[in-house]
Amino acid sequence: MKLSPLIQLLRPYHWIKNFVVWSAPVFALHVTLDALWQGSLAFAAFSLIASTFYIINDLKDAPRDRLHPKKKHRPLASGMVSKPQAWWLTLFTGALGLLLTLQLPLNAQALIIGYILLQIAYNFRLKQEPILDLIALSAGFVIRALVGAVAIGVSVSKWFILCLGLLAFFLGIEKRKAERMSLGAEGATRTVLAHYSIEWLHRMEAIISAAALMAYALWTIEASTTPYMLTTIPFVLYSLFRYQYLTEQGFGETPEITLFSDSGLRYAFIIWLLLVLAFLATEKKAWPFG
Repeated sequence: MKLSPLIQLLRPYHWIKNFVVWSAPVFALHVTLDALWQGSLAFAAFSLIASTFYIINDLKDAPRDRLHPKKKHRPLASGMVSKPQAWWLTLFTGALGLLLTLQLPLNAQALIIGYILLQIAYNFRLKQEPILDLIALSAGFVIRALVGAVAIGVSVSKWFILCLGLLAFFLGIEKRKAERMSLGAEGATRTVLAHYSIEWLHRMEAIISAAALMAYALWTIEASTTPYMLTTIPFVLYSLFRYQYLTEQGFGETPEITLFSDSGLRYAFIIWLLLVLAFLATEKKAWPFG
């Protein structure tokens, strides 16, 4: 089903990233009605604020996007949406996102303000700086998880946060690699790509994937006193290698689509999630709801 240009401008398929706000309460097996409400507010606030910056990014990058083989079809780059329409939509989504943010606890509000400042820095400077662009992207995921934990009132493991940040960094590397392979020498559509060689990205990929796997292993040890959680490591290992394989085949420019369009990754994630929740619930003698 084809979305209208204004809806496309919001990039709703990117909202899947904001489900990270549920990670802390889900793994803490704390999914009450109040948690559902607070988590939904946080999800909606992040989605609207993220869409606001997607529009700003498209307004800023429209001239370069017209040179990109895929991005030239975006609503602003293709002319389907005018600049005045885009600015009005930006004001609406930004105001509504901030209004929802004010319904959250003060600590969560502070974190979302930090996310907004990070997005301003990313869109106007950091996205042009190698390494810093990847750090900014991964920091956004960490902030999402922390907002979910703070809004719902659950603690979050330091190893889990480290693992999440490293996995987000890994996805950023794979995205840059896919873009570099797709565009080749035509890197003018994204200034930062000129700084990334395939060889350098491969070296970064090896380091970050190993660090992410180690952080995950340490989280499984901390999260459970039984060895059963360690049996989930092969699914994470498979997913890391599978994703690398997919980017080598020309996929990965849009991680939010690649992660769930590939059947191997999809089934690995489902089995991994079910096993983790089952092991945690068994140890804590708790159901996921209650």
